[in-house]
Amino acid sequence: MKLKNVVITGPTGAVGVALIRELLNHGSTVYAVCHKNSKRIGNIPSSEKVHIVECNLDSIGDLVDMIPHSIDAFYHFAWDGTYGQSRNDAETQCRNIVDSMEACRVAKELGCKVFVGAGSQSEYGPSDRMKGPKDVCLPDNFYGAAKLATSQMTRVYCKQNGIRHIWCRIFSLFGPCDGEYTMIMSSIRKMLHKEVCDFTKGEQIWDYIYSKDAAKAFRLVGQRGIDGSVYCFASGQTRRLKEYIESMHQIVNPDCEIRFGTIPYYEHQAMNLTADISNLKKDTGFEPSYTFEEGIVDLLKELTQK
Repeated sequence: MKLKNVVITGPTGAVGVALIRELLNHGSTVYAVCHKNSKRIGNIPSSEKVHIVECNLDSIGDLVDMIPHSIDAFYHFAWDGTYGQSRNDAETQCRNIVDSMEACRVAKELGCKVFVGAGSQSEYGPSDRMKGPKDVCLPDNFYGAAKLATSQMTRVYCKQNGIRHIWCRIFSLFGPCDGEYTMIMSSIRKMLHKEVCDFTKGEQIWDYIYSKDAAKAFRLVGQRGIDGSVYCFASGQTRRLKEYIESMHQIVNPDCEIRFGTIPYYEHQAMNLTADISNLKKDTGFEPSYTFEEGIVDLLKELTQK
């Protein structure tokens, strides 16, 4: 399936920006839907094939009158309350479900052939083993519960309205335009400024995927993903978190001090965030292009050029 015209909500973060670049490289025209007066609007790549559409999440139904009715794919990334205490704010997370259902209705009105939603490993809840698309989900916060509910409700809506539905559970992602609060971004900035970096013991088993690889995966599931499928987004390569941090330390600034075990684990800390990506590879042909180290080098290049 050719993705000629594409809508992306939440286009200013790591995934959205990377996907816009990926789609532009494959000839797509992109309608980037962002909050009015967004401070991050400058993150959106500049191109005659990128149309910025300012529309708040709670007014997403207005897109029906703002975008041409000839859209091939609708990527829904916009979501409020993604970190901190807001992840456990029931009212905020319930609004996300309602807004996502409205996004589905908009996709139908725009004639979309496929609706792709961005889920999260939080849908599974705390885990001590690898998770796959068919594993039971037992989220332990409102964020994960809302993502899971959204995946199921948008799937039913799309099935009722003849739209192909794809749900993508993102595990551990990093890349340009990611939030300043993430472990990777906050650590890189501290290392660049030669600040002491404190961490947990780093015993967790992790699987990081670079945003440019995630963008490739998103493009491929839009083109080739099987209707009704859940895909886990990760690299397929795992190691202990401590090893990731040590590798990043050597690339960014080996002269700064890093300390393990100075920060306690969170309550209900997930000790295994690894994913089975076999159906993603089988259905779409996805293979990651970046190792973790290559991603860090690429990210560092972008950060130091700003």
